[in-house]
Amino acid sequence: MRKKALITGASRGIGEAIAKELARQGFDLTLTCLNSLDRLKELAGGLEKKYGISCHIFQGDMGDPETVDRLFDGLNRLDVLINNAGISHIGLLSDMSVSQWKRVMSTNLDSCFYTCRRAIPLMVHAKQGRIINISSVWGQAGASMEAAYSASKGGVNSLTKALAKELAPSNIQVNAIACGVIDTDMNRCFAPEEMASLIEEIPADRIGRPEEVAALAGQLITAPAYMTGQIITIDGGWI
Repeated sequence: MRKKALITGASRGIGEAIAKELARQGFDLTLTCLNSLDRLKELAGGLEKKYGISCHIFQGDMGDPETVDRLFDGLNRLDVLINNAGISHIGLLSDMSVSQWKRVMSTNLDSCFYTCRRAIPLMVHAKQGRIINISSVWGQAGASMEAAYSASKGGVNSLTKALAKELAPSNIQVNAIACGVIDTDMNRCFAPEEMASLIEEIPADRIGRPEEVAALAGQLITAPAYMTGQIITIDGGWI
């Protein structure tokens, strides 16, 4: 029986790369997106054809608890949960509206609560499971002009550590990947000169690739069970 994995925010970037990595490992997948349904359908079809797995797709806002409940109502088993859905907001905190703040928190942090809350009973029943939260170095260091994003990812990191302690007796491992600058749509807001300046600060002298984050996630899935509660940084030596 194939293992099953759920990946949120899987239509592009890091989520798409992780979907490809887990398909390569032989997982049956449930993939979610908010807007890019056609793109997600194309990805799922390609993975099914290439790897002979099954891919279920779901469109909805993971920051909405009722939507997450509908998603999980269709799942009877889950071995791996990848919380990847996320958005950013760049600007002064004093210029940020309450709705903008809540949107970042809902998508980046509340969604992890909603998915974990529903995934845990399935994993406890199976006496095993892996939860990987995709975080950011800004959750540890903080970033000017990205206060809401930094706060949300700091919350993800704390949730990861607390939940790891809570679930360790049930043989469920919870870890997070703190990403540096990765080549995704989220970071295409930078002008070429801004990106060049940013790369100069990174010892590896380049930005990361989604496939590198996916490879790390794939390794975490098969890591020793004693490894839990860790925030693992992948940033080219930057922070």
